[in-house]
Amino acid sequence: MEQFSVNKNCSTLYTGVPLIDISKPDSKTLLVKACEEFGFFKVINHGVPIEYMSNLEVKAVNFFSLPLSVKQKAVSPHFFEYGNKMIGSNGDFGWVEYLILTTNTESSRRNFSSIFGEAAENFSRVLNEYVSAVRKMACEILEMLADGLKIEPRNVLSKLLMDDQSDSIFRLNHYPPVPESNGKKNLIGFGEHTDPQILSVLRSNNTSGLQISLKDGDWISIPPDQNSFFINVGDSLQVMTNGRFKSVRHRVVVNNKKESRVSMIYFGGPPLSEKIAPLPSLMKGEDSLYKEFTWFEYKRYAFQSRLADNRLGLFEKIVAS
Repeated sequence: MEQFSVNKNCSTLYTGVPLIDISKPDSKTLLVKACEEFGFFKVINHGVPIEYMSNLEVKAVNFFSLPLSVKQKAVSPHFFEYGNKMIGSNGDFGWVEYLILTTNTESSRRNFSSIFGEAAENFSRVLNEYVSAVRKMACEILEMLADGLKIEPRNVLSKLLMDDQSDSIFRLNHYPPVPESNGKKNLIGFGEHTDPQILSVLRSNNTSGLQISLKDGDWISIPPDQNSFFINVGDSLQVMTNGRFKSVRHRVVVNNKKESRVSMIYFGGPPLSEKIAPLPSLMKGEDSLYKEFTWFEYKRYAFQSRLADNRLGLFEKIVAS
């Protein structure tokens, strides 16, 4: 189990994460500032019904409580995938099990139902309610960011998530408690990485574990809040803002307390054919820091890399000073 060990850890919960009430009209300035300084923030008054959040958590807990032999049946190419401890195919491991689903809920429902029967129909309904509400919130945040950056049209970012061909995915993660017999107090649940998409929307139960890396490289622990959402800037949004917004490095650490951590993450991605490059309206004579690429190209490269790799490094331009 040595590959799960935490090399650098922190135990103090950090209370300085930007907290933004997105129901207030002046929050767009705070959103821009948070994306520039942290690449991470917490939103309240988000409009997603609490029952959608709690209902999906119940379904997730029920799924992860199934026998391993049953959960391992949840594999259908392009629609959903169950995994346990092995993250990707490049040697990354974590103290986690997960279920990844496409946000094309109709396709997921048909395929999931073929394996799990009638119970899957109810799961899919709850999932659809949650994802639809979270996607709407993510689009509102992107449009407020566009307002704050004075980008027109204001849906230049949100339309990528609303596109019928949007390559967004949804992930459920379960981090079981570390057995005391393991001999280690803290293990890596999910190793340090950045998210390659445009924006990530995270909600978890009331169990800690999430950590983000500050600009100086220090790791800080984020207090859990089961009624709010945490938003990550993704690599694609960093490129589209020509580095003005920062894609935050984050990880999950698991301890030997009795509580399991359950998290739900919506990864808002563009269509596979979408070209990712700095938005012209933000350049104002500046040189682009990145080479243009399609989301398909970057996604393929990202999934061929290790979690901790600097994935954007390959696409950075050398700009003369």
